[in-house]
Amino acid sequence: MLDLVIKNSRLIGKDGEYSIGVDDGKITEITKGNLSGDKIIDIKSNYLLSGFIDPHVHFRDPGLTQKEDFKTGSMSAAHGGFTTVIDMPNTLPKTNTYKALKEKIDIAESKSVVNFYLQAGHSSLDEMTKMIELNPISFKVFMDLETDDSLEEIFQNLGRLRQTTKYNGLVATHCEKRSIVSEKTEELKDSNDPIDYTYARPYTSEDESVKQTIELARKNNLRLHICHLSSKNALNIARKNNISYEFTPHHLLLDDSAYNTYGTMVKTNPPLRPKSECVRISDIDEKSIIGTDHAPHTLEEKHRGVFTSSPGIPALETVVSLLLTEVNKGNLDLNLIPKIFSENAAKVFNLDSKGEIAIGKDADFTVIDMNRQGKFDITTFETKAEYSPFDGWEYKGAPVMTIVDGNIVFDDSS
Repeated sequence: MLDLVIKNSRLIGKDGEYSIGVDDGKITEITKGNLSGDKIIDIKSNYLLSGFIDPHVHFRDPGLTQKEDFKTGSMSAAHGGFTTVIDMPNTLPKTNTYKALKEKIDIAESKSVVNFYLQAGHSSLDEMTKMIELNPISFKVFMDLETDDSLEEIFQNLGRLRQTTKYNGLVATHCEKRSIVSEKTEELKDSNDPIDYTYARPYTSEDESVKQTIELARKNNLRLHICHLSSKNALNIARKNNISYEFTPHHLLLDDSAYNTYGTMVKTNPPLRPKSECVRISDIDEKSIIGTDHAPHTLEEKHRGVFTSSPGIPALETVVSLLLTEVNKGNLDLNLIPKIFSENAAKVFNLDSKGEIAIGKDADFTVIDMNRQGKFDITTFETKAEYSPFDGWEYKGAPVMTIVDGNIVFDDSS
């Protein structure tokens, strides 16, 4: 008798309906026949996918929990169809010491309802060597906060770390060039027009930073992942150099004209781009990854003016439905959904037990109903954030069940 059977499951790219058997948190059976189990879930001909992975979240825990914490953030992830998240290191304190990383692991273990992994911030070589004992999934570098000289040192240390420890060499980068951002921001510092935030951090700063990070990664024998690509030219550079990258929903679906509607609510780094320079749904391909950059703030922090408002948009509970809506509109191939939400991230971040429905893989599943319709209502979300540019948007297609290690953590399938 199996622990769990999920029956009447449609699998993307395959005909008919399947039963999936689970034992001890692992997939053990995939068949069109009947299976017996201690627990049976009938998903009623909806699609069953390998659990979605978000490689880019900010759960603000510790130190900034008025915005989000690992409990509310992970519940938001589950509500949005995600079984695994990768949290960023810019908390208080920064997750760039052994002590801070251990503290965040303890916090996440006590609060999270989904699988989690942590990115580490860079620091001294000695401190990063200690952090490797705790298995951070990668190191994160905010290029916009560093000078060219400091970036040289950071990447050199990461290269040395790869040579002397079990560090896998993966570095994720936020690509905006500090010198360009500083110059343009100084020119526009007195502006009261939210759209000027786009011009204070122009697409050229991202393009130049992507070139720089590729060069630094190659020079130091590091594997590179570029976060939240927003510039069409930067995307072309990444693809030409076979570098992994992620798209956010706001960069795919909004351009800088959104400032006229939403003001500083849509302020984010990198900023929304002019229509002529932005990435779009049509840019998603088989190698793309969706990363939400889920970055909640309080309402007060979002309304302090062009340059003092906090940058960031919550996205965990909207992104899947937004992209399934694009599938239903004919703008996105359904066959890309398992790749961009699970398979590709699992490959890049070496999550070997995740990313596909196959014998021996983890029993993490996302169930989607392509016919579920509605309007986003921020008041029903699990996140602490009380704002979203997508609040009130209509959608068709939604995650209706999230299963982690064979256990249901979200169920809206009835």
